[in-house]
Amino acid sequence: MTASHSDSLVVLFGATAGAYGAKLGSDERELILLVWQVVDLHSKKVGTLHKSLVKADNLDLSEQCREVSGLTPEGLDKAEPLDRVLQQFSQLVSSDLKVLGRSNYTLCSDGQLLIRQVLHPETSKKNFVLSDCFYSFYDLRKEFHTCYPSSAAVKDQTIKTMAEYLGLGTDEAEEDFGVWQVKTMVAIIFTMLSESCSHLFTEPENVKHKYETGPCSKSETVNSETVIRARGLPWQSSDQDIARFFKGLNIAKGGVALCLNAQGRRNGEALVRFVNSEQRDLALERHKHHMGSRYIEVYKATGEEFLKIAGGTSNEVAQFLSKENQVIIRMRGLPFTATQEDVLGFLGPECPVTGGKEGLLFVKYPDGRPTGDAFVLFSCEEYAQNALKKHKEILGKRYIELFRSTAAEVQQVLNRYMSTPLIPTLPTPIIPVIPSPYTIPTGSIRDCVRLRGLPYTAGIDDILEFMGDATGDIKPHGIHMVFNQQGRPSGDAFIQMKSADKAYMVAQKCHKKVMKDRYVEVFQCSGEEMNFVLMGGTLNRSGLSPPPCLSPPAYAAFQAAAVIPAEAAIYQPQALLPATRTPQASAAAPQTVTYYPAQAAQLYMNYTTYYPSPPVSPTTVGYLTAPPGAVAAAATATHTPILPQPGALVRMQGLPYNTGIKEILSFFQGYQYAPDDYNGLIQLSDQARSVLQAPKEWVCL
Repeated sequence: MTASHSDSLVVLFGATAGAYGAKLGSDERELILLVWQVVDLHSKKVGTLHKSLVKADNLDLSEQCREVSGLTPEGLDKAEPLDRVLQQFSQLVSSDLKVLGRSNYTLCSDGQLLIRQVLHPETSKKNFVLSDCFYSFYDLRKEFHTCYPSSAAVKDQTIKTMAEYLGLGTDEAEEDFGVWQVKTMVAIIFTMLSESCSHLFTEPENVKHKYETGPCSKSETVNSETVIRARGLPWQSSDQDIARFFKGLNIAKGGVALCLNAQGRRNGEALVRFVNSEQRDLALERHKHHMGSRYIEVYKATGEEFLKIAGGTSNEVAQFLSKENQVIIRMRGLPFTATQEDVLGFLGPECPVTGGKEGLLFVKYPDGRPTGDAFVLFSCEEYAQNALKKHKEILGKRYIELFRSTAAEVQQVLNRYMSTPLIPTLPTPIIPVIPSPYTIPTGSIRDCVRLRGLPYTAGIDDILEFMGDATGDIKPHGIHMVFNQQGRPSGDAFIQMKSADKAYMVAQKCHKKVMKDRYVEVFQCSGEEMNFVLMGGTLNRSGLSPPPCLSPPAYAAFQAAAVIPAEAAIYQPQALLPATRTPQASAAAPQTVTYYPAQAAQLYMNYTTYYPSPPVSPTTVGYLTAPPGAVAAAATATHTPILPQPGALVRMQGLPYNTGIKEILSFFQGYQYAPDDYNGLIQLSDQARSVLQAPKEWVCL
């Protein structure tokens, strides 16, 4: 049991089967040793010193562990598992306190790593609960520096340096590993309690029991030294899953922001804000730790990036999120005529919404049109679980999708919809820059495969090695790495095979095969399906789901920005591709065949600033914004008509399906328009015509 002013300390030391010292816990290795002793702060008496070995699931000890600790797998094999050792810890501490006549205590450890980076993450993964005493502890290094300000910085302190600073004559070789450390820590504490120092232990470190949700305003100041980016998250992971991954570290209130792609789907990344830079630095040590079977990459990020994702300015959203500790559920696919009563009726009495109608937030376009999305608040996990059971049930004539959501996701979705222009304008004219021999096919023959979930460090050599004997069936220049808008690998690649049969065999043989500790999904597809995926569609073993931009209602027909900067396409830096290794891994492929795509033929996912992606966005880097001089030169060289500058272009919505050119001209009677070509009112090339003329299901409500 703990208290704000404990009369006893439990000095605790531990070791794992891996790294030791400053890297303790950074390699995800399990705890194998706990040593502790009770210290009475008033009488300066101590209890019995206890040493307990812990049986880990993996008894493969690192060389450093064997050398420093002297432990062996044979000795650990006879030990108790961690949950039983922790039970024994609680019982023995209570017994020692009773002997000393004390009732409460606080842990004291050498630094933060044992508590935050070892015990909390490991017990979270093994699904058992730590007692309350592990949520409050004293960091002996910080307490020592407070007592002796002239000593070394906290991050440079060790048990040995603190003992040497005080002149304590302890010999590490005389005691067992762990025993010497605890005895020395007790001696340091007694010195700090002496009359010359009279140090008081009053401000313990705290570990948050659970993650707190909450809104974030764009006007807030976010310290960049407190933010990280986590990449490689499972698509279905929630903010609570991410908080569990960082268990032991204190995340700021509302500090988990799941990132969405241009279509509003989670892209496997999240920005996480911690309470201070010390917690952020500990989070960076969890780089490539695992969430389930996936390893998660952790990098530094900035406060600006966090605010761009999680920050909001809408008073309506702020009021909606003002109810704290609520579970948020996102509803998608609602009928456009759905009302608050319809949604409440759909959810039913078994999952009551917090505040009734006030717990509903419909997402709308700037002109007030519904988007089919809504967010719902529930007061507890039970009600939220009942709501999630209604996933894909019918409301009206539509099935409704329900997902867990976060405050940051509410902000992102609202920000993106509200930033969509009411009347979109044409972009700068576009010109082709992909050399014709390497254009991406658009037919329906399924002679391509898609690789999804590639490691971000994977290069073409890795793909050739991954495909093994099938590399001989790849077309020349047939491997296409896909990059996101920032020029970083997206984890996708498309490969053109010599025939549909070869593509089928590769998909069957290589699906979920492992590349660099990650399994990679392999799907057979056609060139047409490839382009659908680049526009935001979904391709898996169940088939192809068209991108949301190919479904009603109509979204902005054009974007104001190019997919990528022109310089990035024409002078693509080699830094975007990992350095090519020696070709020994691809020995199965004929040496005369070139698999690498042409310099300008890399593919870019259609991640844009608007949400969702418009249906007519370019699907590859082959068509992108170019400077006016390049447009004029291309027009002179190819005799291709160039689109006029925008200014008098309007879009019509809600047209009857049988509307023709005559009816449109009659509607605009009395207004001037470009008379030469009624087929869209401007003269178009085939490529530009396909951009401007969308099927009616794109533009009719």
